[in-house]
Amino acid sequence: MKSPLRIVFAGTPEFAASSLAALLQHSHHIVGVYTQPDRPAGRGRKLMQSPVKQLALQHHLPVYQPQNFKSEQDIAELAALQPDLMIVAAYGLLLPQSVLSLPPLGCINVHASLLPRWRGAAPIHRALLAGDQQTGITIMQMDAGLDTGAMLYKRTTEIQPDDTAGSLHDRLAMLGADTLIDSLVALTQGQLSAAKQDDGLACYAAKLLKEEGRIDWSASATQLALQVRGLNPWPVAFCQLEDETLRIWQAEADTTVVTANPPGTLIAIHRDSLEVATGQGVLKLTNIQLPGKRAQPVSALLNGQHPFTIGMRFS
Repeated sequence: MKSPLRIVFAGTPEFAASSLAALLQHSHHIVGVYTQPDRPAGRGRKLMQSPVKQLALQHHLPVYQPQNFKSEQDIAELAALQPDLMIVAAYGLLLPQSVLSLPPLGCINVHASLLPRWRGAAPIHRALLAGDQQTGITIMQMDAGLDTGAMLYKRTTEIQPDDTAGSLHDRLAMLGADTLIDSLVALTQGQLSAAKQDDGLACYAAKLLKEEGRIDWSASATQLALQVRGLNPWPVAFCQLEDETLRIWQAEADTTVVTANPPGTLIAIHRDSLEVATGQGVLKLTNIQLPGKRAQPVSALLNGQHPFTIGMRFS
């Protein structure tokens, strides 16, 4: 198989930019970069370029931003690039069969899960929320389904007890980039073999909703600690404190404590944590954000004025 390959890259967020950056360090010829259209963001709602677009422009790569691939012009524009392979990483658009079958080597995807475990938009968060012990990267041959294609290459990483969605994202972004490069070496040497996914083992990693951050204190401390980790840095777990929103950035479960207090009751104030009763055990809040304030460790918060008293209820 010839090398270097003519590659079209498609991706949008930081996760994808890591893979594009890795490709730029190797000899393959990137003939075009596809990314989502610029979106309004921030308080000023100014149009913002995606991280992938910013990186592509820095390296003088041609950038394409179709709304979708429903028009013949979009397909013709892609075909004119004459790619051998299309690499997709968190692009955000479903590719029609006309695109999937266009490159001779098809389209491959850098997916942040050990397929078929988590298919869909939020595999990193869902792995944490479910309490998975490990996750990883799967390089997948794309088909018309949602992350249902044959698996080509995998790398695994353990999920650490203090991992958040943010820290795990950053680690998987780097692992994804390394795995992509290794898979391309194997591809050009004819050493990749496709393995069909077991659909019976698949779970759907639905896109996150802001409301999923709401704390239900009747749940177990273990589950609530996973919720805090899995939703950091977005949308962040939250509860109500006297009709205002308290955001919980870091917390630990303690299942050894048995209390008769109703769930949501503040039962202890320590130097570095607030202990709140749950449906099973207590949740030790260690980093929180008071209304209108920045997030900070509880130890720093307790050095000054604070609104907490034993027996108060979070709702």
